[in-house]
Amino acid sequence: MASGNHSTITEFLLLGLSTNPHVQALLFVLFLNIYLLTILGNLLLLVVIRADSHLHTPMYFFLSHLSFLDLCLSSATVPRMLKDLLSEIKTISVRGCLAQGFFVFITAGTEAFLLSVMAYDRYAAICHPLLYGQMMRKQLCVQLVMGSWGLGFLNALINILLAANLDFCENYTISHYSCEVPSLFPLSCSDVSTNLLVLLCSSLLHGLGTFFPIISSYARIVSTILSISSTSGKSKSFSTCSSHLMAVIFFYGSGFLRYLMPTSGSPLKLIFSVQYGVITPMLNPLIYSLKNKEVKAAVRRTLGKHFPCSR
Repeated sequence: MASGNHSTITEFLLLGLSTNPHVQALLFVLFLNIYLLTILGNLLLLVVIRADSHLHTPMYFFLSHLSFLDLCLSSATVPRMLKDLLSEIKTISVRGCLAQGFFVFITAGTEAFLLSVMAYDRYAAICHPLLYGQMMRKQLCVQLVMGSWGLGFLNALINILLAANLDFCENYTISHYSCEVPSLFPLSCSDVSTNLLVLLCSSLLHGLGTFFPIISSYARIVSTILSISSTSGKSKSFSTCSSHLMAVIFFYGSGFLRYLMPTSGSPLKLIFSVQYGVITPMLNPLIYSLKNKEVKAAVRRTLGKHFPCSR
């Protein structure tokens, strides 16, 4: 509870990435283009996977959900950031801030679970190719996706409900371009020890529970690839998981660096936050399309079916 006679605030001020008007104008153009590319790339991937029967496999089923999550993660922060870059008053209500924090939490959290599921899918495909259809049956794939969403939602709900009970007074400035739960704790005049403990425990369970299965899967994948005698066989096996590995490195690398850095509002922390929340959703469809022959062939077939002159 708030102590003393503090007046409880109802809105926060987002400092954003820069206070220089000229820099803000350049950033607006940059992030608008990034956002449009994110929307276009992920929507195209969703349409191609749905339209092309050759991509109706577990790998691309998971990839379609990854594209949808990238759309949601980017849309949770970038439109608001673009608006603030053109506005003199960069305030957001406490409820609006909590809502944004919830959507960032659930999309990023679900994506972490989904990347772990996709690592298991690659393990099954490379290490047990003859049993792949049995191991990754359709019902199990649906259950894994639903489980990822459910765990991501539960993690977000617990932390946001606890944050909603906090009182905020005096300091209302957030040194960031969006609302994230850890950024709210220094602004509260309530006791945040429970919030910090729950966030720490949930983050450790969430992070380790998704990262270790990825490490375990890739350790077995590497062992299997190294045991293949032919160079072409090794290259083919590695190419089936290289796109996912790059997506994991971008997401987890920038995410860990963002949250391990202690100084709130530091330039590097903002850069890593932009990397995993804005840049990575744009890069994922490029990674999966440029490095994947099946996706490129499916794009050509889909475009050729709807635009015959493009053949």
